Order: sequence, then structure tokens, then C-alpha cells
Amino acid sequence: MKKLKLHNTSYKCLLEAFEQWLDILGYNERTVYYTPIFMREFFHWLETHNIQQLDHITIDTVKAYYKYLGERSNQRTSGALSKAYLNKHQNALRKFREYLKKHGARTFKIHLRLEKKESAIKDILTQSEIKQLFAVTSYSSTYQRTRLRDKAILVILYSCGLRRTEAVSLDINDILFDAGRVFVRQGKNYKQRYVPINKHNLRILEDYIYEARPLYNGSHGTEALLINKYGNRLQGNCLAKRLRHLLTLVDTQNLKEKHITPHCLRHSIATHLLQQGMHIEDIQQFLGHSSLKSTQIYTHLLESL
Repeated sequence: MKKLKLHNTSYKCLLEAFEQWLDILGYNERTVYYTPIFMREFFHWLETHNIQQLDHITIDTVKAYYKYLGERSNQRTSGALSKAYLNKHQNALRKFREYLKKHGARTFKIHLRLEKKESAIKDILTQSEIKQLFAVTSYSSTYQRTRLRDKAILVILYSCGLRRTEAVSLDINDILFDAGRVFVRQGKNYKQRYVPINKHNLRILEDYIYEARPLYNGSHGTEALLINKYGNRLQGNCLAKRLRHLLTLVDTQNLKEKHITPHCLRHSIATHLLQQGMHIEDIQQFLGHSSLKSTQIYTHLLESL
């Protein structure tokens, strides 16, 4: 859909400005790349229906567009668009509406319910499965430095509930051992926060920082917490790759078959905290959500588990 041509000059300018806004606010690379593509399809649909101004968009317009999405075929695979993909289109519309509000422009209403995704439930790991992931780090590599780094990655992604971009942006000094906190300076929308961390997980990070990290070439030339074998800051795709490797080592077939990403560990810790009775407002602060609505999705997931 990124190749769809737009003829309306206003739509073209809005799309470009919207993408720049997402980038400036610090959204992750995938969001900055894909969200404008979803909006391009919306603008293209508006043009084909001779709707050339945003002021002419009504609730019925949005509903008709969403109906079109639900009926159009998936260009990559056979069948219709997945529920997850439909939700991404909805989220793109909501982000664009937020962009318009921030710039004092007239907005349009979106009365659409997010599609319930079975995968969101399947991708939540149980506490037992989390323990299995931690356990396999004891033999996840022939190099001790890599094994200790694998365990540190799990602490950051699961125990601290950090987003992938937040994890790779951490510096050594962001681990506040005396305070029992992790300072997240590169949060979503550049919002900073402190995340609590217990002594057990602090020891895991301490072992990595003082025993494993110095063994990486060039480790003294960077403040990055997680680094690769060349001494460079570890990238998000490397986190995902190490996580997939850990999954190949577990004994449970059910866990092996799960499609686990770094963000799934964040979903998992949020669900586990809710199960343990933590207040939803505290989980919101822990995760760094701007809106409580983003956190409340876990209450619905918990009801489905």
C-alpha cells in the first residue's frame, strides 16, 4: 500500500508532516514507517470516494472505510486482513487524529472497537515459562559473557518491562544500584521514568556489567549497557534474535511454538503484576503509559486467560 499514489496536495503534505511528527515524538522505527502507510491507504480511499477535505469526513465515512478494510483481501497472503492488521489501521487513524488535535485542526470521530486478538492471549507467557527462559541462559552459549548478557536481557525486557527501544537505549549509569531503580531516559514520546528493580535482578545486571561486559571488545569506549561483540550498542533486532534463540532451547513444545517478541515479555510482566494484585494505576506508571486506557487492556487479557 505504500505505492498508492495520492493526487490531493493537501493529503500529501499532511502525510509528510504526520510522519515527521511521529519521528520527532520518538515513536519506534516500525511505527514511524508503517503508520503513514496505513494513512496513505485511508487518504487514497478518500480520494476514490471524492472526499477531498478532512472537514468532510464523518463517522459514517470512517465506518465505511473500515468496512472496506474488512472486505479487502490480504495482498501478501490469501484471505482477509487479520484482526491484528485491522487494529493497526485503527491505531493509525487514532494517532492521526491526535496529531490534528495537537495542531489545533478540526478532527473527526472514530467510533470503532478494537478487534479482539487471540494471538494477544497466546503470546502471554506464564510465570513458569518465564522461569524456563531464565533457566536456559545457563547454557545458551559457549561464552559466559553471552550467557550473562542473555540473562540481563531477560531482566530488562521482562522484570523491568521495558520496550525494545528503551532497552537498547540504556546506559550503564542508568542502573541505579543504590536506589534500586532503572532510569529510562528514552521512553516513548521522550517521557522519562524510573522503574523499580529488586535485589535479585540487580545482582544479575551487576554480574553482567562487571564480569561479562568488560570481555567484549571496545567495551570501555561506550556507555551503552548492552553491547555486541564489536563493542557497539546492541540493536533491537539483536534482542529479538537472542530471544528466539532461547526459545529453541526450552523443553516445552508449547512454549517453542509461541510467537514471542521482546514486547511479549512486557505484556507478560504487566499481566503477572495484575494477577498479583498490583493496582492498575501503578502498572500504568511502571510501563510508562500516557493513558490508563492503554494499561486497561491487560484486565481484559486477564479475564480471557
